[in-house]
Amino acid sequence: MNEIKIEQIELRLIEIEFLTPFRTSMGLEVTRPCIIVTVHGGGLTGWGECVASQVASAEWAFYSYETIETAWHILKDFLVPALVGKSLSSVEPFVKIGERLRGHPMARAGLEGAIWDLLAKAEGLPLADYLTKGQNYSQPRRDRVNVGVSIGIQSSIRETVKIVEGCLQDGYQRIKLKIEPGWDVELARAVRREFPDILLMLDANSAYTLKDASHLKQLDKFNLLMLEQPLAYDDIYEHSLLQAQLSTPICLDESIHTPKHAEWAYELNACRNINIKPGRVGGLHDGRTIHNLSMERGKPVWIGGMDETGIGRAANIALASLPGVILHSDISASKRYYRQDIAEPLFVLNPDSTINVPTTPGIGVTIIADQLETYTQRKIVASACPPPYTQSVGESHDYASKQHHSSPQC
Repeated sequence: MNEIKIEQIELRLIEIEFLTPFRTSMGLEVTRPCIIVTVHGGGLTGWGECVASQVASAEWAFYSYETIETAWHILKDFLVPALVGKSLSSVEPFVKIGERLRGHPMARAGLEGAIWDLLAKAEGLPLADYLTKGQNYSQPRRDRVNVGVSIGIQSSIRETVKIVEGCLQDGYQRIKLKIEPGWDVELARAVRREFPDILLMLDANSAYTLKDASHLKQLDKFNLLMLEQPLAYDDIYEHSLLQAQLSTPICLDESIHTPKHAEWAYELNACRNINIKPGRVGGLHDGRTIHNLSMERGKPVWIGGMDETGIGRAANIALASLPGVILHSDISASKRYYRQDIAEPLFVLNPDSTINVPTTPGIGVTIIADQLETYTQRKIVASACPPPYTQSVGESHDYASKQHHSSPQC
């Protein structure tokens, strides 16, 4: 493949309204802001999505230190200037740029996703096929990915049972319930009693400590698919102690930020599967690496979602098509999330609880330009020619036109 010069990069802060509010053990979300990244080069455009959320939300701070403002800063002042004007034939040079930063995986993943889309389009390949290049998998990628649904904390157990019933009627075969102390054992008991044969899992979002082991052991009687991230967000070791006491498989989410973390978790028997979220692990490149490591160790994985728009959702589906993604992924149909998405076609649930993998080049969706403009609250454009940042929307002039970076020459 010939190199493509990165001629221009655009950052947009948008805010999009959920169809219904979503509550977890960390709080309530009504709208979702995110950063949309656009990369132009070789007459093509690549799209990516940074899943960091609002700085004003105390709830978000319980999940990640990354926010819209930290990601905007890292992208604008470090990653974009390091990339614009460069020529690429693969994603690896950008991965190396990102690795020079300590942390900030969501910022890195947003820009990396746009590069993957651009390069796949240049090759004329769907992103799902482009991800398999050079990997020598013994099995082909999937044309449809198995998906499940995640249900937030509701006002009552009765209401939860009603929502589960509706999701099953819609065709979802795997149900995930958010839990927290006081909203766990009886919830699982009621849902399992009503639906004895469904694939059921619980997600604690780090709401418990090792002292709760005897309480969590009560969940073993409900034949759960897994218990996701019961202990601290940065812990691996204590999860290994808890897993030894439970028959229910533990899945790690927040604890896994790098392939090395996944390796440590498997070495310590801290979990039996991993939720791979591209935003949390720094992008599709390291997400694929964790997938490959898990395949080598015979560990099943699945792809987690972070309420992405159609841009991020399309990339997640491509990753979920890899052969080692055996468990149902958190990639529900588009209609469950937003009143109006920014990409089309929408992703639709098939009767067998699958979603089709896009077959057109790149991520396989088209951006709805008018809708994107409606949601845009801030925008800056970086060019390969000085000045580094041009026309901005919703950004102070001084902030958008700082000249403390040297731009590559035309």
